[in-house]
Amino acid sequence: MDVIHSVAALRERLQREPNNVFVPTMGNLHDGHIQLVRLAKPRAACTVVSIFVNRLQFGPREDFDRYPRTLQADCEKCRSAGADVVFAPDEREIYPEPQTFVVEPSALQHVLDGAVRPGHFRGVATVVLKLFNMVRPHAALFGKKDYQQYIVLRDMVRQLALPIEIIPAETVRAPDGLALSSRNSYLSGSERAEAPQLHAVLMRARARVLAGELHGRIERESHDELSARGWQPEYLAVRRQSDLQPATAADRRLVVLAAARLGRTRLIDNVEVELP
Repeated sequence: MDVIHSVAALRERLQREPNNVFVPTMGNLHDGHIQLVRLAKPRAACTVVSIFVNRLQFGPREDFDRYPRTLQADCEKCRSAGADVVFAPDEREIYPEPQTFVVEPSALQHVLDGAVRPGHFRGVATVVLKLFNMVRPHAALFGKKDYQQYIVLRDMVRQLALPIEIIPAETVRAPDGLALSSRNSYLSGSERAEAPQLHAVLMRARARVLAGELHGRIERESHDELSARGWQPEYLAVRRQSDLQPATAADRRLVVLAAARLGRTRLIDNVEVELP
């Protein structure tokens, strides 16, 4: 496995591997990331993993400075999973000058996570497009835990006619149901014991959607349930899978999404719903 830090060296290395598949990450890798690498392996001759903490997608009071950087351990995990290339640039390599050209996503960037984190999806789309231009993959994998991110990037690729297949992967969970996330390391012992309740509340909401209850009522009462447990919910919403717009009675493929703070840690999760 090659660990590469510059765009020039990456392009030189990939000239020998025109058929590659890509897994973009911000590092501090967990089993969810490693599952993406394993799913990527059979799809191309070369599997590329990027590790880059992207300042553009963090707000001014968010955790950019304290986000875990664990490059050596990440590289070992990638090697064990069978990655061929790890691209681990520093900030000057990705942004050698101020990034004045940006990708402006659709109005989807302003709802749900985007409403709470203004500019987040602009930063995500901009860095991912740059990484796509550096790696030039024919496919890229993204976990469904970041459901809105997956939809934004899928739409970006389609509307900009990029020759890349966006492949969503199911959320990897701990045995107690907690979605694996790099930010789970922020949780205290007592918070870690409580954290699976986010998924539990979503599963109860999913059952109520299947039972035909009104979405607004489900959203309000699930939000209140989290609050009563000591969480600080930012949103809990029932939406269409295709575009994350509010669902109508005719929609059959839905998703229930939530973001909430537990102590100082912000967690997100979602569950899909397929109505008969």
